[in-house]
Amino acid sequence: MPTAFAVDYDGPDRGGTLYLHGSVAARSLVAAVGVDVCVTVTQLDGLVLARSAFHHSMNYRSAVIHGCARRVDDLRERGKALDAMVDHIVPDRSSQLRSNTRKELAATVVLALPLYEASVKSRSGPPQDDEADIEAGGVWAGVVSVQTTVGPATIADDVNDQIQAPSNVDAVLTR
Repeated sequence: MPTAFAVDYDGPDRGGTLYLHGSVAARSLVAAVGVDVCVTVTQLDGLVLARSAFHHSMNYRSAVIHGCARRVDDLRERGKALDAMVDHIVPDRSSQLRSNTRKELAATVVLALPLYEASVKSRSGPPQDDEADIEAGGVWAGVVSVQTTVGPATIADDVNDQIQAPSNVDAVLTR
């Protein structure tokens, strides 16, 4: 399920806390409360093209978190988690926004997952071809880089032209 998330390493759970959010109508989120779940996050970095189909691969970084999800009902913790999610997208953005309304909070579920049971895995580098395939030659091999880029900020049509993008929005372009 694609969703915004945040990690609070000093959170209430041993090892830190992963926060996820979504609509209270999202059955998968509501059903996850109190049961063991697995959350996986993967960043694709490249397509590894080898000299044989068998050795094709991908360069990536991934994390897998296992644990029992709990619903965050404490208003202070939920507010902190939602702010952390916004700030994960654009640093310090939550300080520029109004507080969440009761209606917004009632429509949003926040789940917390302890980070003490997690693993990471990655692959990087060129294809690992068999020596015979390398010696045979005639086939291109290498890595096609995959990158996510951020484009320029575009002001919404209903924003006064006198209001400039704050520096933290501009900073997103350089990270």
